[in-house]
Amino acid sequence: MQSQVQARTGYNVQCNPMCAEQQATDGVVDGLLQHELTAEQAAQIALLKNPSLQVTFQSLGISEAAVLQAGMLKNPGISLDLRFPNGPPSATYAQVALMDDFLDVLLVGLRKKMANEQLEQTKLTVSHEVLDLIAEVKTAFYSLQGQEQLVTRLQLIEEFNLAAAELAKRQFDAGTTNELDLKSQQLLASQSRGDVIQAQGRALDGRERLHRLMGLSARPINWRISPRLPTIPEEEIAGNYVESLALAQRLDLAARRRRVAVAQYALELREKTRYFPGGINLGVSSERETDRQVRTGPSLDLQLPIFDQGQGEIARLQAELCQEQWQVDSLASDVRAQVRRAYGNLMTSRDLAKLYGSVVLPQRVELVELNLRHYNAMLKGAYDLLLAKQNEVTTERDYVEAWRDYWIARTELERAVGGPLPLQRRNQP
Repeated sequence: MQSQVQARTGYNVQCNPMCAEQQATDGVVDGLLQHELTAEQAAQIALLKNPSLQVTFQSLGISEAAVLQAGMLKNPGISLDLRFPNGPPSATYAQVALMDDFLDVLLVGLRKKMANEQLEQTKLTVSHEVLDLIAEVKTAFYSLQGQEQLVTRLQLIEEFNLAAAELAKRQFDAGTTNELDLKSQQLLASQSRGDVIQAQGRALDGRERLHRLMGLSARPINWRISPRLPTIPEEEIAGNYVESLALAQRLDLAARRRRVAVAQYALELREKTRYFPGGINLGVSSERETDRQVRTGPSLDLQLPIFDQGQGEIARLQAELCQEQWQVDSLASDVRAQVRRAYGNLMTSRDLAKLYGSVVLPQRVELVELNLRHYNAMLKGAYDLLLAKQNEVTTERDYVEAWRDYWIARTELERAVGGPLPLQRRNQP
């Protein structure tokens, strides 16, 4: 499982760390926390420290124990009968029998094979949950990163609105503006302050969420993240490729296919043993008569399958196999829908971020420059210049939100696909 996750994502997973390994893990985490964290580093810390993930890893131990148990034979049974005569010869009658289930010996191979399939299914399920945690951490990281950038933008808007309110106050005191304009500007300044407080609260909440996901709840929140979201790649992966990629590499889908194999083995096992006796107990029996004569010989105990030949159980296993097969088709259909939706959200966020970054924001900057020229030429007032600058910062805020949404959408697409996406366009294989 560790190898599969590392090959798929490049991250290191630590299952059931012993004391020495835990110390090495803490050293790695301490080294990462000394610098500004990236989304990948935050995910790596979570894979090493998240306690809920360690709980999930115990499923592997449970399944492995089931494989061990499936390969073991049942313990033999022993019986002892004693009878005391009430007259001569006066020796005690004794009978001893040692029995073992011969049918259990014949079925141990099939039973172990089915347990191994269940273990493989558990590996895939746990690996899928690891990928889910990676996506959850990266989503929390990009949300926090975008929120902190948004706080910076809102603080700039607050500064402009405060400047406008102060200007309105001076003009009101000088008698060059009316009370309505003054109150309007003061209200905008107050609303801007409220926006900053709300954004800072969301940033604190997002920081706590990421701190918990990284498994660092016992530590103080003193780590830092990169101040800017990653650059949006110039090209994007092709939509027709991601759908086929998801069907090929989604681990929960592979785990569901393993469940079909387990159900198939269970059905085959029951069909092969439907006419077997309910138990085939072979052994040796020895008895001593009251005259001290000892008789020893083989013993056989059979439960004949005359009435119950497993008809109901076989019908149930057939229905369960059919159910598992339909579950595979249902999950595959869900995967396709998830990928299409996630890809659509990715492209929408990408187009919006590109529009703001390359069109709307440059236009806002140009308008500020034009207003500044008109202001210097005394063709525009100070309010016009401040309003243009405020609109520019507001557009920057919208740009940051779209930028953040792009990386969240990309993370969700990675979750839907079942692994990281390449940053370049790919043709359909």
